[in-house]
Amino acid sequence: MRFLLTDEQREFGRSLDALLTAADTPAVLRAWAAGDRGPGRALWGRLADAGVFALAVPEAYGGVGPLPVEAAVACVELGRHAVPGPVAETLAAGALLAGAGGPVAEEWLPGIASGAATVSLTLEGYGPYAPDADAADAVFTVTGDELRLAPDPGEPSASADPARRLFRPEPGGAPVAKGPAIRAAARSAGDTAAFATAALALGCGEELLRATVAYVKQRTQFGVPVGSFQAVKHRLADTLLGLEFARPLLYGAAVELASEVSRPGAGAGSAEGSSGAGAAVAAAKVAAGEAGYAAARTALQLHGAIGYTEELDLAWWLRRARPLRDVWGTPSACRARVLAG
Repeated sequence: MRFLLTDEQREFGRSLDALLTAADTPAVLRAWAAGDRGPGRALWGRLADAGVFALAVPEAYGGVGPLPVEAAVACVELGRHAVPGPVAETLAAGALLAGAGGPVAEEWLPGIASGAATVSLTLEGYGPYAPDADAADAVFTVTGDELRLAPDPGEPSASADPARRLFRPEPGGAPVAKGPAIRAAARSAGDTAAFATAALALGCGEELLRATVAYVKQRTQFGVPVGSFQAVKHRLADTLLGLEFARPLLYGAAVELASEVSRPGAGAGSAEGSSGAGAAVAAAKVAAGEAGYAAARTALQLHGAIGYTEELDLAWWLRRARPLRDVWGTPSACRARVLAG
């Protein structure tokens, strides 16, 4: 059995890295945080052209998915470059609406696949907040067996990441779908959101480690690079180990998700479709989230006072690591799910 990415999957990741490197994401992040969505939406359009958002949308609605392994490859790169916007939520909406089916799926899924529509959502069990709801074209909420389109994104709440604001959607809105399938679709969507967030956290941690290694090679103390100090080497090694141990859990969860999708009668939104992989997703989420946050703490300590400055591009990654750790499943909630599974 092969446990490595294929040449095509690796090339997909490299192509996204090249696209995002050329996009100058720190400038996009600053514009997004200031309320200028233009550069961010333009970047989303290029990512959609590369097929990123189609990975979560079934072929029947204009997508190519669901393809969890390719989605993991994509989200790691998006996390490495700190792409703004409701990435995990839009991918999760693909699973939610595919499971709901009917007119709401026909209306929104082709737009998600093409990049024309960004979506945020809230699900029972994951808290009342919808990330980047003000920048989304739609905010879906699930209560019981009812799927609703929120009438308004609501008021913003405090967020550690200025480029990822949290909103509590206004209650109400007419149901756009209802029935037992909605509960199953919501479970699948929750797993997809947690899985995508784990990949984003892993990518964020990788970039924090890369930037920190580069910095300690050039920063000197007592006439030598601080990276030559044994204590610094140990701290960086521990950070690398955390990220490398999280990586197989992420791709293991991707394989579990892919196997459940391909199982007869267990597609997206079915009663069985997200239960078996839930523990694998939770394990990946807690490992990647904790590793990414540990990378942020290492980066902040080894950069010293410069790590606190707004001018440092790395500050955007530093602020993102903890929210990614906690959204769509806190570490304690994920550990409890692993033990239960």
